Amino acid sequence: MIPVSLLVCVMAGWCAVYLADTLLKSSVTHRISYESWLASRGLMLSPFHVRWQTTMFNRLFAYCARINPRALYLWFNSGLVFGIVAMLGSVVLLTKTLQQTLAQMTTDNPRIGGQQALQVVVPGVNLPTSQLAYFFIALLLSGVIHELGHAVAALREQVRVNGFGMFMFVVYPGAFVDLFTTHLNLISPTQQLRIFCAGVWHNFVLCVAALAFLFLLPLFLFPMYFTGAGALVTEVVQGSAADGPRGLSVGDIVTGLEDCPVRGVEEWSSCLSHLSHTPQTGYCVPVASLQPSWAHGRPYKRLDGTMDCCSNNSLTDLCFSYMKTPGRNSRERELQYACMPVRKMVTGTRVCRTDDDCTAHSHTASVCVTPSLENQTRFIRVTHPPNTHMLFVGYPPHLQYSVSLTNFVPRFGFLHLDLPVFLETFCKYVVSLSGALAVVNSVPCFALDGQWMLNALLEATLVTVVTDHQKRELIGFFLLLAGSALLAANVALGLWMVTAR
Repeated sequence: MIPVSLLVCVMAGWCAVYLADTLLKSSVTHRISYESWLASRGLMLSPFHVRWQTTMFNRLFAYCARINPRALYLWFNSGLVFGIVAMLGSVVLLTKTLQQTLAQMTTDNPRIGGQQALQVVVPGVNLPTSQLAYFFIALLLSGVIHELGHAVAALREQVRVNGFGMFMFVVYPGAFVDLFTTHLNLISPTQQLRIFCAGVWHNFVLCVAALAFLFLLPLFLFPMYFTGAGALVTEVVQGSAADGPRGLSVGDIVTGLEDCPVRGVEEWSSCLSHLSHTPQTGYCVPVASLQPSWAHGRPYKRLDGTMDCCSNNSLTDLCFSYMKTPGRNSRERELQYACMPVRKMVTGTRVCRTDDDCTAHSHTASVCVTPSLENQTRFIRVTHPPNTHMLFVGYPPHLQYSVSLTNFVPRFGFLHLDLPVFLETFCKYVVSLSGALAVVNSVPCFALDGQWMLNALLEATLVTVVTDHQKRELIGFFLLLAGSALLAANVALGLWMVTAR
């Protein structure tokens, strides 16, 4: 469900703005001056919507439209081709997303929802409040670049731009350009198509540019940060499995999980996934250490059928199992259990699967002891030199959610740990939001770019096939109706899945 506090703040803010606007417009003494003030600044207010429009950027748009006419012609023709392909692709993608949403509604498998390419984003629900700034800035940037494409393409086709503006609808920011409709109606359908496709084309280019920047980020930050040395801890969740005096701290560099080397965040995640789906590793311990210097607890079965032998709930002891070496009167090996001090047993020891792994790398008689744990629980040694190992006992995903990590390690002490994280996160939001705007605006739907793209495409291609203009409009109407229904169904069901569950 949507957080009540967020909903109350949004509603209270808009109610205060709308109430002040209503009072000033109904005031006899302030109405004229207030309306003049709004008009002089290009402001318009309505319930849950505020809009600002200006002509100050018209010269910039005109300058961009005069840069290398030949290159711009090829640029916007490429956008025309991309827009047509994107229109078809968006319908296919939305159809597939709708099928996945319907499948998720009839199943309890959470993995199906994670496979969706498009999801409805609701701040405070499936968007962390700590990342709202990333979301809104990336969304506004994507909208500005989108409208910049429309404006430059329009001026290149000799269509006047009345102005550029920004708006806020509820909590979502956006941008727009006001084109002179008379000029727009006088140009050919192909010219119109270049203008209408320019927005989604620029969103696609922005998406690719952000991806390239994200890929080349280690190169850009090389003078200040280096990578490949491990995963740097930037945050530890208080009270989590990684917190504590012998846990992880901000600034630690994790270099390994058990025998799995960690060179970055990707290896950290893959190692945890590997450890989750493989049997618990053992540790090579000299046979002499298994003498009864520690109390051997009496083994008993847990509810899940696994064995335990530590009955005192000690935080320093753990139950280990091992195969006892056969004596003179017995040829069969026997499984034994012993409750031992865990840190002393596993510090500096080699991992193993069988006793043969220990004898192959040791000149002394050694045995492979394995922590006796519940089925999905794992014992994991986290290497973060120069500190001693952090010892974790639990479900591996809990360890993954306990810390935030980055691949970038600062070369100098004065550099901030979060700068690469900020750049990475912002680029990822730009990629996802600019790509989503390109997809959504390509859909043949009423009130979106797809409506004008489809109408211009039909006028450019069906003139010789369907000569009657009204019939072409009727074909376009039904196609737009189908596209609008498809988009509305995705938004409605996606919103229900996000807020109702």
